[in-house]
Amino acid sequence: METLYAALPIVVLIVLMGFMKVAGDKSSVVTLLVTACLAIFAFGQPLADTCNSFIYGMLKALVPILFIILMAIYSYNVLLHTRKIEVLKQQFSAISTDKSVQVLLITWGFGGLLEGMAGFGTAVAIPAAILISLGFKPMFSAVVSLIANSVATAFGAVGVPVIVLAQETALDVQALSTAVVLQLSVLMLLIPCVITFLADPQLKSLPKNLLLSLSVGAVSLGAQYASARYIGAETPAIIGSLASIVVIILLGKLLGRKQVKPAASPYTTGEILRAWMVYALIMLLVVVTSPLFPGIKAALQSVCTSSVHLAIGGEDKVYTIQWLTQGGVLLFLGSFAGGLIQGGRVRDLLRLLWQSVVQLRKTIVTVICLVGFSSIMETAGMINHLAVALSAATGALYPLFAPAIGAIGTFLTGSDTSANILFGKLQAGVAGHIGVDPTWLSAANTAGATGGKIISPQSIAIATSACNQQGQEGNILKAAVVYALAYVVITGVIVYIFA
Repeated sequence: METLYAALPIVVLIVLMGFMKVAGDKSSVVTLLVTACLAIFAFGQPLADTCNSFIYGMLKALVPILFIILMAIYSYNVLLHTRKIEVLKQQFSAISTDKSVQVLLITWGFGGLLEGMAGFGTAVAIPAAILISLGFKPMFSAVVSLIANSVATAFGAVGVPVIVLAQETALDVQALSTAVVLQLSVLMLLIPCVITFLADPQLKSLPKNLLLSLSVGAVSLGAQYASARYIGAETPAIIGSLASIVVIILLGKLLGRKQVKPAASPYTTGEILRAWMVYALIMLLVVVTSPLFPGIKAALQSVCTSSVHLAIGGEDKVYTIQWLTQGGVLLFLGSFAGGLIQGGRVRDLLRLLWQSVVQLRKTIVTVICLVGFSSIMETAGMINHLAVALSAATGALYPLFAPAIGAIGTFLTGSDTSANILFGKLQAGVAGHIGVDPTWLSAANTAGATGGKIISPQSIAIATSACNQQGQEGNILKAAVVYALAYVVITGVIVYIFA
């Protein structure tokens, strides 16, 4: 019976969003209330612990998730305000008039780079918004951005998910990184194919799209494998995305020779540089404050740090925010400074920030409730109960289902990192009981979590905000769930075969 109770919040959320088409903010509020009642009455969690657990989740929702979402949307709004988005649109169009090339470049290449450096929703929000500005439909832009924001999340935010997994399991980070890349290898080839097919489903375009997709996937795989094996978890997504961007641009030019050539750029070099200044500054700040420069990172973290202590289940839960290396702060600084360089006025840019908050009001409610209910599920033992029940039911077939546990973690929390914190130790522990390499099975948690990211309600909330599709969360979930399920199944088969 406890297993049914533990699964009930997930069922309620899926039914409300996916079948009854209730808006994401309303669905998340109802799910939060159901989860709180179950935690108190079915799992015996004290009311004070339940409240503190929600507060803890709310803090995680506000910083970094909502803070980064807000600033990602703000960065795009700055470009709209300064009208430099028109320059970027022309730049993307100038590479190729081919829709497949444009979508692959923006979601897989540019989006993967954003994920590798910033993470936490930037790789969904910004590419989706750019696609809409190029004339693509909002629903398509949301779904294709969610699908593309899968593989790269394993090493998002400069490798944080795998680094945390290594800390949780006491396993070698480079071994884990290499195992994750190997488990995702097939999907690195398949996801670009899916993206190009969705962008251009015509049969006559299939040979061209296959050549483009497989070339990009193979280069990305090779770059990520070399980076993971010889450098570590910090750079696979960044290096893989940069390599992909180069290949997409080269093949886009090559395959587009027989097409109508785009008009010559009407913008000067200075205008182009200023148009890219927002994203250039963001990327510069993220890289400089990343683990790639440990001295700078440590110095900044020691200057401005806030901590909140909450008593939950007899333990002191500490939530720490290191402001000067926080992704949302870096996004704001890059966006604000870039906006000034692009000709924006201080007063207008600050007013635009408030307008961005108003624009995201429903998303704020949704994400706070989603992270809040997942926090309550964790502290009440509901998430761990689900994972243990699943492992007991599968027995020797457990490796086949190991990625699904990671996917559940990301579906609930919206974060590959959180999924690794929740289930990383569990995966390593089960590996010891069934005689499987703990590195391989722990890596499966991350690999599966990247698939759950596609249909995470938090990711969907980000996509709807970027595409101005609030209230369409259920339709987006239904459109994306098939790809997420296929993703997790493929990962499970790979993990099982080589376990």
